[in-house]
Amino acid sequence: MTRIEFLHGAADRIQAAAQWLQQAWSERQAVLVFVPDAEQAERLDRLLWTQPALSFLPHCRADSPLAGETPILLTDTLDGALQENCLLNLGNTLPATFSRFEHLVEIVSIDDADRLPARERFKFYRERGYAVDSRDISAGL
Repeated sequence: MTRIEFLHGAADRIQAAAQWLQQAWSERQAVLVFVPDAEQAERLDRLLWTQPALSFLPHCRADSPLAGETPILLTDTLDGALQENCLLNLGNTLPATFSRFEHLVEIVSIDDADRLPARERFKFYRERGYAVDSRDISAGL
């Protein structure tokens, strides 16, 4: 069964995602990042190129020719995903195929437009018997 983790209270969802991805990469974890908003995807892409200042997080778009050899993939669709270990959901809807992933991470900011749909997803997962871990990251990861 998919292990679900909610990281809530982020001041900035995309910045928190970049920080979480740094931690995941330090453990050499492959991650598919579902980011359906093009502007947020561009921002996250820039952050992964520049932060931290003296390193680089190997990433690309899921439709890139390099996707098969890149551990962090950014995508706006979950159809035909190359890896199924970990999904980082940066969308405000329930990822349609989340149950095929071993681990689902939801990063939730303090913005109501982000927080309120996350509550519905949290409730959905719980009602279906998923164990949902929740952690406040307002003070940092």
